[in-house]
Amino acid sequence: MSVLQSFRGIMHGRPPREFVMPKSLTAPAGATPIELRPCTLDDEDELQTLRWRNQAWLSPWDSDDPLGGPGLTFNQWVWELRRRERDGSGALFLITEHGRIVGQVSLGAITYGAMRTGLVGYWVDEAVAGRGIAPLAVAIVADWAFDCPDGPRLHRIEIAIIPDNHRSRRVAEKLGAIDEGVRRQYMHVNGRWRDHESYVLFAQERPSDGLAAAFAARGQVPPSA
Repeated sequence: MSVLQSFRGIMHGRPPREFVMPKSLTAPAGATPIELRPCTLDDEDELQTLRWRNQAWLSPWDSDDPLGGPGLTFNQWVWELRRRERDGSGALFLITEHGRIVGQVSLGAITYGAMRTGLVGYWVDEAVAGRGIAPLAVAIVADWAFDCPDGPRLHRIEIAIIPDNHRSRRVAEKLGAIDEGVRRQYMHVNGRWRDHESYVLFAQERPSDGLAAAFAARGQVPPSA
């Protein structure tokens, strides 16, 4: 979509939309049986309880807005998720195992046109950490974003990691993501601007059977596969 086409769409009240949000995404055969699905208003109690229980585990890595501003209620946040889905700028999935929420994975900062790139973020319940759920969830989202005809059809997905977040780095390494170096003061996290290591997945450099299937089969994806 050209800049002119995007501008025309905005002028006529039609924001650019380059993907259809799936009802669910499932793990391939042989993998941990997780399912990814959109968050709904009905998830408030379970998700808020999970976040509260994992506050100490997650708070060192939580991004925030340096300009502050009023926080969103859960209802407002879910409506904001729907808006991003409608305009094609982001997609957030809850990670579930046997129907229970165990984490979250999101694809945001989506850019179309000549770049076709996005930024992925994720977290999981401390109780399931180390079981390969986070890398599997990222792989499932990446396969959808790269290949699905109704997906955003991206070329590049970035994973930005605070250097001392060793567990998150292992997620990127297990998926064979390419280390592109440090982005200085890249994101505001837990009250201050933080440097981030940039790891990247490319659509053209994945296993032929996809990231999720390759990870499920071997537990790790070779770099630049």
